[in-house]
Amino acid sequence: MTTAAHIAAACTFLFVPGNRPERFAKALASGAGVVIVDWEDAVAPADKDAARGQLAQALTALTPAERARLALRINAAGTPWHADDVAALPELAAQGLKTVVVPKAEGAAALAPVASALGEGGVVLPLIESAAGLDAVREAAAAPAVARLLFGHLDFQADLGLACGPDEQELVPVRLQIVLASRLAGLAPPVDGVTTDTKDMGLVQAHAARALRGGFGGKLCIHPAQVAAVQAAFAPSASQADWARRVVEGFEAAQGGVFSVDGRMVDAPVVKLAQQLLQRAGQMAAAGGADGRG
Repeated sequence: MTTAAHIAAACTFLFVPGNRPERFAKALASGAGVVIVDWEDAVAPADKDAARGQLAQALTALTPAERARLALRINAAGTPWHADDVAALPELAAQGLKTVVVPKAEGAAALAPVASALGEGGVVLPLIESAAGLDAVREAAAAPAVARLLFGHLDFQADLGLACGPDEQELVPVRLQIVLASRLAGLAPPVDGVTTDTKDMGLVQAHAARALRGGFGGKLCIHPAQVAAVQAAFAPSASQADWARRVVEGFEAAQGGVFSVDGRMVDAPVVKLAQQLLQRAGQMAAAGGADGRG
């Protein structure tokens, strides 16, 4: 599986501080589809330079398969650390780390140097976190090497001065714009933002289920305990998979005509939803229940 294909199939993206290399292996062992080594928010300014060297050294202790599951969140364009972060990418890519999260992505301009530094097979993940980022989201989605969009909903709220309620209804149109941009660019469904509560896994699972209903295909995590809760929300239940199989089988028997399942009419849009559900179930089953293993 190529790096881009793995990124497209993953539903859990777990952050780990970039200056805590002793946590990298534990994060990988959590079963997360992708582990994001964070050089941005998780690392204090005084530790940025050291974090670059720590990652390069840590990669030598990982297997090629583990390196392929790593992503790196660099510092945003316009910060004092961005240029040095980008300059470090060719060496990391040569070691097998080919995926980079670009924070505060506001169009294609800041994405191109990252894609170039990663070289062939590199994957870029724009993180939409601002009004300018949302305004240019379709441009970012269509940029070379972009495999998926990520939504940084906390920074987005701060940028716009929003005070969202617990259900975040205020962000429904924003999330829809990111889903639409992904679909129009032919990308995998986008990845929703973090849940800051690291104790209430019911809340994490509820947020993940909301993301799935809203057209997202994954969720960012900030603690290993959240990984299983997100996977549970995205994994189709046995009854859902059974329904989807019967829909697909009925469609084949009807030779493309309208038919019914469980007393309800089934036509082409319903069949497509059933096929998508079976595809998601197959991806997670192939990964052994942990979407990072496939």
